Amino acid sequence: MSTSNIPANFNGARPIINPDDAAMLLIDHQSGLFQTVKDMPMTELRANATTLAKIATLAKIPVITTASVPQGPNGPLIPEIHKYAPHAQYVARKGEINAWDNPEFVAAVKATGRKQLIIAGTITSVCMAFPSIAAVHEGYQVFAVIDASGTYSKMAQEITLARVVQAGVVPMDTAAVCSEVQKTWNREDALQWAEAYSSVFPPYQLLIESYAKAQEVARNDEQLDSQRA
Repeated sequence: MSTSNIPANFNGARPIINPDDAAMLLIDHQSGLFQTVKDMPMTELRANATTLAKIATLAKIPVITTASVPQGPNGPLIPEIHKYAPHAQYVARKGEINAWDNPEFVAAVKATGRKQLIIAGTITSVCMAFPSIAAVHEGYQVFAVIDASGTYSKMAQEITLARVVQAGVVPMDTAAVCSEVQKTWNREDALQWAEAYSSVFPPYQLLIESYAKAQEVARNDEQLDSQRA
């Protein structure tokens, strides 16, 4: 039986995210690189990367960021990531294209003590794929967030997706990561999670507003317009 589509390093366990054993790597989400993205709207990519930072904070997941020559044409990291994940650790690279080739970056990952990695990066076929494949080889369980990455063509995205799956990486989208990490709505911070979802699904904010208004009407015993004399 072919094992090319079986996630690596799970040893028969379900390939799902364990928030207590996961670290998040947000790689090269830079303003210059974002201008090369053609497989999805840049605004959606930016919102999804920001959402990952938000849920990492909510779930107390360690975050490591890095950038490729940020003082050059690739540009600085988008500020939302460290704004919404203030606990994130930034690791400067010395020009390595593959973040995993930087010893300080790998040391930061190992220092988390986590065995699962949630990885997103721009460009998908390079900044996300290269460290994802390397981390699988090092024994990590890797989840690649495709719609929080971004690359220069739909073809490049599809080829990269095939490549990382063959390497044993688990591909996911941002909303799936949110749901798998959140686990349940029966939690005190449920509203904060709902607000995080609204960045992935802007129309979801309308649902939140409608629900909040319905609660307000019931709480205040507000008379409906249709019942007014």
